[in-house]
Amino acid sequence: MRISGITIPEDKRLPYALTSVYGIGLSRAKSILDELNIDHAKKVSDLNTEEENLIRSKIESFPIEGELKRIIASNIKRLKDINSYKGTRHSKRLPARGQRTKTNARTLKGVKKTMGSGRRKLEKT
Repeated sequence: MRISGITIPEDKRLPYALTSVYGIGLSRAKSILDELNIDHAKKVSDLNTEEENLIRSKIESFPIEGELKRIIASNIKRLKDINSYKGTRHSKRLPARGQRTKTNARTLKGVKKTMGSGRRKLEKT
């Protein structure tokens, strides 16, 4: 089964398989299946074409994949343009949600830059 260009894994159960689409998490996948009255224990390979079409049309009503990424990028650009605190944190590639940066924050800050030890070796004369 394919949804907006993404191949959904056939061997997984439905709620977990639908999370392979960017913008669909586990809670949204479960709520979609509840609305459509489809069993959560079914695998993707067990679906008939009618159920596939229902799921596809429901998922494509949400902003997903490229459209969602564009929305997120434009929101971040707007924050940078108005010089908000969160925008400046995004510009500096630092955490924007109040996390500490004295230690941790390595994913955003990159590899630790060591300055070397404080002692210098004395040269022999």
